[in-house]
Amino acid sequence: MAANNRRMSGKKGAQVGSGGQRRRGLEGKGPTPPAEMRKGHKKNRVANAKAKQAVRRPVARGRGGKGTSEMVVGRNPVVEALREGVPAVTLYVQQFIDNDERVREALQLVADRGGVHLMEAPRPELDRMTNGLNHQGLVLQVPPYEYAHPEDLANAAYDHGEDPLIVALDGVTDPRNLGAAVRSVSAFGGHGVLVPERRAAGMTAGAWKSSAGTAARTPVARCTNLTRALEAYKKQGIAVVGLAADGEHEIGELAALGGPVVIVVGSEGKGLSRLVGETCDYRVRIPMPGGAESLNAGVAAGIVLYEAARRRA
Repeated sequence: MAANNRRMSGKKGAQVGSGGQRRRGLEGKGPTPPAEMRKGHKKNRVANAKAKQAVRRPVARGRGGKGTSEMVVGRNPVVEALREGVPAVTLYVQQFIDNDERVREALQLVADRGGVHLMEAPRPELDRMTNGLNHQGLVLQVPPYEYAHPEDLANAAYDHGEDPLIVALDGVTDPRNLGAAVRSVSAFGGHGVLVPERRAAGMTAGAWKSSAGTAARTPVARCTNLTRALEAYKKQGIAVVGLAADGEHEIGELAALGGPVVIVVGSEGKGLSRLVGETCDYRVRIPMPGGAESLNAGVAAGIVLYEAARRRA
């Protein structure tokens, strides 16, 4: 019987173990990915075709115009954008991606939000979409922002029986300052922000993040010529107040801030441009006993908006 057992064992001596391979093979591989991400599935092919069409589709222009579609690239930027509620059309996920915590959080945020397409794409396609940037397997497509018309900002105030309170940005190129201005306008009961079409920040993902979600309810209008847009406001009886370090008035002394007003904020380095400065009815300064030479556009707008809101209370 012992001999029979030896023949059945196949080999004499110690047996080589599996090294844990069998145990790991029995471990779960996580939830089944959605059909759109399963290679070879019909929904995956349809989703990839729609994704390519969405990227290449020309942007339509409305009354106030639209921005361009933007791509947020990289695992941390994508997760942060989704956390902050930045609008999104599609989340592209690289095939066979290393599924770490950021990837799982991005997928969960998209699932919780709803309305965002989830597409799986090969690395070469993501490289092409992002012009070779280090996307780390995650790319978020942000839809074009639909800008309001300058007239819409004043009309919104009149529709509510209020005096218009508008902030115009002259030569401000940092999207974070635009987002901060939008946030301040929302906080102090303003009716919107006006920006030039060229050489100025637009409503990018960075601006959305800086606005802390207020861009969803505070309109941003865009104009081809800021000077002409300000002249049009003046014809409606709206005072145009420009911020300048050498302004003739201090903000606490200007009664015009209590009425219909457009507050014009220039860039931190150059201030107001010459034509815009000449268009202003008043030029005001913010007293700064601490000795700082200037404030960034978002902070300066918030200070003057507070004074305007205080006078209106």
